[in-house]
Amino acid sequence: MSQVATAGVRLLPGADLPAYAFIPGTDLPHPFRDPRGHSYGKKNRTTKPLDPDVWADNRSYLLSLDYFNCGFYWEAHDEWDRLWRASGPDTMVGRFLKGLVKLAAAGVKVREDSIHGVRRHAASAGEVFADVAAESEDDLFCGLRFTGLQFAADRAAQLLYRNDLPAGKPIRVFPFVLQPEPLPFA
Repeated sequence: MSQVATAGVRLLPGADLPAYAFIPGTDLPHPFRDPRGHSYGKKNRTTKPLDPDVWADNRSYLLSLDYFNCGFYWEAHDEWDRLWRASGPDTMVGRFLKGLVKLAAAGVKVREDSIHGVRRHAASAGEVFADVAAESEDDLFCGLRFTGLQFAADRAAQLLYRNDLPAGKPIRVFPFVLQPEPLPFA
């Protein structure tokens, strides 16, 4: 299955998805700070650093991909951000995760109806992926292809988006998913 496809496979099908997709600036309760939030009071899991050689064993990474591919962009951003901090921001893995954080932020900006924000975050993600790809020995990194990620970021920056999306409903706004290869359970 191609990394940049139009339909994805859940990587952690047993993991519960949030009750709603959080969108800042709406009436939706903040996931952690508001007692009505979908993750309020949940124990913070210890996030293990992402190891590119055994990426398929990292639950946070796989969950983030599921969140992103199912339209939970704020949640993917939050999970990748925690993974980024645990992995070390200045490492190659950290910079790779920074690109994913920025791509998820572009999804959040679509939901906030901020086309300038979408373009800024998507373009920044593409630049980060290009930089990391330049120092990588392979196009495939943590199951994702840099060429596909750069295409996805470029595509995200160029699209027109609907601005009448229902708040809270998880909706994939991009015409691609981030599908790792090989699939961890294949």
